[in-house]
Amino acid sequence: QVQLVESGGGLVQAGGSLRLSCAASGRTFNSYAMGWFRQVPGKEREFVAGVSRSGSTTRYVDSVNGRFTIARDNAKSTVYLQIYRLKPEDTAVYYCAADRRGVLSSVSVDSHDYDYWGQGTQVTVSS
Repeated sequence: QVQLVESGGGLVQAGGSLRLSCAASGRTFNSYAMGWFRQVPGKEREFVAGVSRSGSTTRYVDSVNGRFTIARDNAKSTVYLQIYRLKPEDTAVYYCAADRRGVLSSVSVDSHDYDYWGQGTQVTVSS
């Protein structure tokens, strides 16, 4: 089992940047593919970015359009989401999640494939 703790959210003006972090407990971090999702009230949780166990494969939702970068540091058991040029529509609670079933270079975009979730961090973008 792994515990995930997100940090780095906050209130930012449109056009600004943020880096979200997700620290994982345990010694098996590199056994999990990692994903970032976001959710706004009344909507389903949305995949935004993911990275494979090895770090060799990354995936992004089309709507983030090159503004998001996901990276993992297996030595620190941490995954990051760098967000550039923030827009008001990026406002959401951002969650990181761990998928223990993926093969070495795969990334799932389906939230049902993820086994562990953090508590979320709020990102609010003002216009």
